[in-house]
Amino acid sequence: MKLIHEVLGVGINTFEHAACYGGSINEGRVGQALKLEKSLRDQMTIVSKCGISFPNEALPKMKSRYYDNSAEHIIRSAERSVKELNCDHLDLLLMHRPSPCLNSEEAAAAFDNLRSRGLVRHFGVSNYPTQKFNMLQSYVNQPLVTKQIEISPLHIAPFEDGSLDYLLEKLAKPMTWSPLAGGKLFDGSNGQSQRVAQALLQAGEAYGETRIDTLAYAWMLNHPSGMMPIVSTGKIERVKNAVDALTIHFSEEAWINVYSAALGHEVP
Repeated sequence: MKLIHEVLGVGINTFEHAACYGGSINEGRVGQALKLEKSLRDQMTIVSKCGISFPNEALPKMKSRYYDNSAEHIIRSAERSVKELNCDHLDLLLMHRPSPCLNSEEAAAAFDNLRSRGLVRHFGVSNYPTQKFNMLQSYVNQPLVTKQIEISPLHIAPFEDGSLDYLLEKLAKPMTWSPLAGGKLFDGSNGQSQRVAQALLQAGEAYGETRIDTLAYAWMLNHPSGMMPIVSTGKIERVKNAVDALTIHFSEEAWINVYSAALGHEVP
């Protein structure tokens, strides 16, 4: 409860979950807080994901790890998330990972079912390659509003493989996971992380900013795709570091210097 209030207090109102997080019990714990203070729901944008299934104590019927993109699972998972979170609807539901057996017509029908019942307002995907995103969109009656994708100053493949270009074309802003490269930005364990950290600190000199995480978030926020970094932490200090990134502007030169550092060479 305290963390929810603190996060809302610094101006962040989007809370991202997944049905499978914490052994499928994470949403229930958040729901306990919302049950105690129901007025919080109106201040929040709630995101959840469905599709990853694996054996766990909360859902013992699952016997193996797999991706379930069936209509039955999408509907059942969304219904469970709404119940566990003690909210009347999800603002956004994402397909967590694509199954090789994805039936887009069936998934689209599930989306229509959930939307018509008022349980989910918007839909998107996570970790979907561009081809599957485009294929699913061709079946869905409403725009897929976002795609979660791994991006960080150390993971720049989406800038090269067309993933971000496609989202820009479709006006779908990406949600970026692991924006700090799983902590590798801080440990200096290899040449790339050392080069990128140095380039970030150089860009931060104009602002007197030396926090690597703040500078990394600023680098992403200054990209024209409108990235929305996912801040995965339970510490309000780290959340505030991310919010402070909104005050930092990267010139294109400074932005490219970080990019070049990740590449390991200057751009041609």
